[in-house]
Order: sequence, then C-alpha cells, then structure tokens
Amino acid sequence: MKLLALLLSLSFLVITHEFGHYCFARLFKCRVRRFYLFFNWKFSILKAKKFDGKWHFLWFNATTPKEWEEKEPDNTLWGIGWIPLGGYCDIAGMIDETKSAEDMESEPQPWEYRSKKAWQRLCIISGGVLVNFLSALVIYAAIFAHWGQDELPMRNATLGYDYHQILIDEGFKNGDMILAIDNFKVSDTTAIEEVINKLLLSNPKNVTVLRTQQLSDTFFVENPTENDTTVIVENHDTSVIVDIAMSGKLLEKIGKENPKYLMLLRTPFIVKDFVAGSVAEKAGIQIGDSVVSINGEATPSFSEITEALQDNADKDITVGLYRNDTLMQVPLHIGSNGKLGVQCEDDIAKLFPNGINHIDYNIFQAIPAGIKYGCQTLVVYVSSLKILFTKSGASQLGGFGTIASVFPKEWNWQRFWTMTAFLAIILAFMNIIPIPGLDGGHIVFTLWEMITRRKPSEKFLERAQTVGMILLFALLIVANGNDLLRWLSGKF
Repeated sequence: MKLLALLLSLSFLVITHEFGHYCFARLFKCRVRRFYLFFNWKFSILKAKKFDGKWHFLWFNATTPKEWEEKEPDNTLWGIGWIPLGGYCDIAGMIDETKSAEDMESEPQPWEYRSKKAWQRLCIISGGVLVNFLSALVIYAAIFAHWGQDELPMRNATLGYDYHQILIDEGFKNGDMILAIDNFKVSDTTAIEEVINKLLLSNPKNVTVLRTQQLSDTFFVENPTENDTTVIVENHDTSVIVDIAMSGKLLEKIGKENPKYLMLLRTPFIVKDFVAGSVAEKAGIQIGDSVVSINGEATPSFSEITEALQDNADKDITVGLYRNDTLMQVPLHIGSNGKLGVQCEDDIAKLFPNGINHIDYNIFQAIPAGIKYGCQTLVVYVSSLKILFTKSGASQLGGFGTIASVFPKEWNWQRFWTMTAFLAIILAFMNIIPIPGLDGGHIVFTLWEMITRRKPSEKFLERAQTVGMILLFALLIVANGNDLLRWLSGKF
C-alpha cells in the first residue's frame, strides 16, 4: 500500500509540475514536443497524439512513427514511460536533459523557447515550481474544507510525552510536559507540532518542563498498649517545574543518530478489540476498558504498560483497569510474548475526548487557512534544512524509501493528500535551488541575462546542464544509498 501511495503521489507531483511548464509554454506560443509522466528510456508504455482530427495511441512502443513527428507539429505527443523517477516537458528550443547544443545549431524559430523574451522564458521555467506550490495550497484548503482540522494543544496532552534517548541524555524524563523553550512560552492553545518544530529547529539553550514526581510521606504511629511504633509510608504524585540546561549540540546529535522521532505523545491504554486467542478476553477484560496499572504499579500510558507486560512475560499478573468509572482488578497469566492480545484505540479524538480542538471550515474559510498552513509548512521545512549542514548532514538525505515510509500501511485519503501536499512543497523548494539541471539553475541564468543584457552561450548552458545532472545523480545515489543502509540496519 505504501508503494501504491508513493507511485500515485509522485505521478500527481510530476504531472502538476510539468503542466506548469506546459501551460506557460503554450501561453507564449512555444511548441511542446513531448509531455511525459516517467522517463521512457528505450520504450514507452503509452504514446498518444492528436492529428488528422482524431487521437492516435501506441502501447509499449520503442520507436515513434515518422508521420507522428511530421504531422501537426504544434500538437504535443503525450506519453507514459516506465522509469518512475520523474517526467519531462520537451519544449522546443530549450536546452535541458532531453537536448544538447547540437540540437540548437539551426536558426531560432518563432515557436522556440530560445526565441522568446527573457521575461517570458522566466515565466515558462518558473511555471513548474509555481504550480507545485499552488497545488499544495489548494490541497490543504480542500483538506480543511472536507475534513476540518484537528489540533491537540500541548497542555491537553495530560500524560506528557515519551522522549528519544537524545533528549533523555539532555535531561528530559518520559512524561515531561514542555512549558517553555528559551523565550517561547507554551500557551493553552499552542499546538504540539509548533512545540516540536521549536525544539527541533531553534537548537535551544534552556527548556522548562513540568515533571511528575513520586514523593513518600512517612508517619510514625505509636501504640502505647503494645509499646511499639507502626511506620506508615504513603506515596503520592506531585508536579514540579524543572529547568533543563541544553548542551547546545542537539542538531549535531540529531544529524548523527537520525532518529525517527524526538518525542511521542503518551496515550492511555484503551482496549479497542481483541486478537484471536487473547488472554485478556479470556480473563474478562472488555472493549472500552482503560488499563491503568500492572501488579499495583501505576502505568497510566501505553508505553509504560507495554514495558511492564514485557517485564512480566510468562507470569501471573494483576491488571488494574477502569470500566465505566469503576476501578477493577483482573488477574490473568500473561504469555511468553508479553502481550495481552488486544488492539488499542488509536483515534486521538477518542483518547483525549476533551483535549482535541476540532475546527470545521466552509470553503471561504478553508482557502485562507490552507494558504496560511502551506506557508507555515514551507518555512518549517526550509528551517529544518540546517540539519544537512551538520557534520553528519549527508546521512540525513533520504530517497524513495524514506518518502514511501511516511505513508500509512493502510489506505487513508486524508493522510495521502496531506503527504502529497507536503511533498509538493518540498518539490517546489528543491526545484528552485540554483543548481544547473534544476529549474532554479535556468532561473538564475535568465535573471543574469535580464540584469546584464548578456545571454549565456548555448555551449555554456549545455556544460552547466551536464554538471548539474551529474550532481543530481550523485545526490540521488547518496540519498537512496542511505535508504539502503537504513533498511539493512532495520531502521525502516
């Protein structure tokens, strides 16, 4: 399912990106010879072109018939290749990965890219980036209009968070609730995502947390009749505010270890369903029960309960749980796998029924909300790139495996479109980086021409294109090589 989601998402991104180039090229009366989804080395899965008043199709074709090339050259040949690494829009008179300077030896023609004014060429080359970014904003707006928006404010995560060892080494403890990051104060409405971004991107010097600690009160009760003293110890939880002085090396540590997460929301252990042969079901545990202790030890969160169950594998235990606001104790024998045999509730709205802020939007409200969210996502993504400039930054690069891993195992349309919008923003930004071979490289050369009134030679553009493509292929190899190493080390 992850592979299917990746393929569909990439197809959407490629088509919208190349369609941006196509629309501006046609607007300025440039011929677009070919428009391809995926690369078609050696052969194409599908070719289609309209001439003689009707559409013609070729399936699994290696060589385009000569008459297809000659008839109605203003019409575009549409195709689907078989290598899902991108796609292309073959614009007449433009040096890109499909052409070289030798293809430009003839005199420029009115329908060619090179014969257009600089500002028109700038629009054509920027069209892909523009459409990618706009498509992301449209998707976010559509998501908000259809599903609304769910937010769990930081203060409403009553069980706190589980932290990666990187943060535990910095002084965090599982269950801590972040109150402030340097001068940034966490309010009652601050979203979890905003706190994580601040922690990840600002490399803070000090973090203030609310920590639950267990205190013991000892009482000595004298018994005059028996001439002895009874010692009574009562344990209770209390909350304290703790300032954590950070090492200042958080980004460096993240870059070195490449963790999947820094902090995870602690959730209650609520039974949603049972698996076949469940020891919990046999013992009388019911759907909707909320487990809160193991052998009398308080275990309020899912992570604490699963750890306690593993520690008591193949033993008799007592499970404390709430059912309809009534505390109950259920004895059972846990198997050697250390599991109860239950499926736990994973719907955040049900886990924190009073903590989720759900916002419904009409279409007129969703548009500005989508634009705002898209712009914030772009800012956060660009800020996160500073991790690449740490000592181990190259190891942070990810390829298609990394992209596929962000999609859920089961199909979820909301998750699919959310990730597609995010990838569209990434694609838009990465393409505008001024590397020859990317749209950003062409944009820089065009802007140079507009400023200096001097157009780079076609030979120079060809060489720059070659250097850029070598660099891009090297990055592709490194990124997917990292994915291979992660897979071999079990990090996927």
